[in-house]
Amino acid sequence: MTRHGGGRSRRRNFWSEWDEERKRRWETRGEGMPPQRPSQAEMKTAWREFFQQFSGEMPEHHWAFGGRRFTPWHQGDVEFNPFVAHLFSQGGGLLPLIVLRLLIDKPRYGNEIMSLISEKTSGRWNANPGAIYPLMTTLEERGLVEGEWEDPIKRTVRVYKITEAGKKEFERVKAIVRPKLEEAADVFQAIVNDLDNDDSSQGESYI
Repeated sequence: MTRHGGGRSRRRNFWSEWDEERKRRWETRGEGMPPQRPSQAEMKTAWREFFQQFSGEMPEHHWAFGGRRFTPWHQGDVEFNPFVAHLFSQGGGLLPLIVLRLLIDKPRYGNEIMSLISEKTSGRWNANPGAIYPLMTTLEERGLVEGEWEDPIKRTVRVYKITEAGKKEFERVKAIVRPKLEEAADVFQAIVNDLDNDDSSQGESYI
C-alpha cells in the first residue's frame, strides 16, 4: 500500500480512479477544445477494459464479481450497485414496502413507480416490469391496493391506489423491517470500518 505524507495510507478507490481515467480519455483535450462525448458503447467498452487492467480479469470472469448479481457490470453498467439491487429486488424484501410507501402519497401507474425507485436510488437500481407487475398483482389480490384502467377500452395504463388495508399493512411491515434496516446499516458500517482497519481483531463487532 502506498504511503503518503504523515504516515497515512492512501485508500484506493476503483471508482475514483475510473472517473479520473474517463476524464483523461474524453475531457482532457487541448485548450479551447470542448470535451469529447463518447458513445454509450465506447464508454462501456472503456470501463470493461479499465476493470481488466485494475483487477486482472474481465468482470464476468472475476472470482468475486462473475455471478448473476453483478451481471450489469459485465455489460459495463457502472451506475448499477448490486448491493442496493439485492435489497430492492423482488426477493430482497424492500420492494413491497417501498411500493406501498409510494402509493401512500398518491395513486400511481407501474412505469411511474419504476421511475421513482430509480430516482430514489440515484440510478443504482432500476426496477423492471418483471418485478413490479407481478408484485402489483399480488398486492391487488391481497386487497392492499386497487387498480383500474386509465382507459377501460384501450387497457394500456393501469393506475394503482393504496387501500385502507394497505395503509395498515404498510405500518405493520414497516414496524418489522425498519429496525432491521437500522441494524443492517450498523453492520455494514462496521464492515466498512473493519476493511480499513489494519488489525481486524480490534475492529467493531458485526453484530
